[in-house]
Amino acid sequence: MLGQTQAFSGFSVDDLDRARGFYGETLGLDVEESGQGEMRMLTLKLGSGALVFVYPKPNHTPATFTILNFPVDDIDEAVSRLEARGVALERYAGFEHDDKGVVRGAGGDGPAAIAWFTDPAGNVLSLIQEN
Repeated sequence: MLGQTQAFSGFSVDDLDRARGFYGETLGLDVEESGQGEMRMLTLKLGSGALVFVYPKPNHTPATFTILNFPVDDIDEAVSRLEARGVALERYAGFEHDDKGVVRGAGGDGPAAIAWFTDPAGNVLSLIQEN
């Protein structure tokens, strides 16, 4: 029934202006703002062509799971570029991280390497280098 619709994803943040700066300037995504007052929102245009809506929520609680995964060809280069822009990687218990904070060779059919970081609202994002 919905297989042919142009579905999209969305998530909340506690500060739309900080989110616009982070996603647009720090991460370099194409970001458009629309609406007014309580109906303001951001549209993130991903390299795949997908759209993601970001909306303010006064009682925002950060997602406890990864909301966006960014595939990269060279995770070390991508991590270095993020760090140069002031982004710190997260380290989660149960994973063996290298000195940079990257988890490598998780095994199986998973990615060759993954690194997590958060947006200013605390939502979890990742860089993924495929096998």
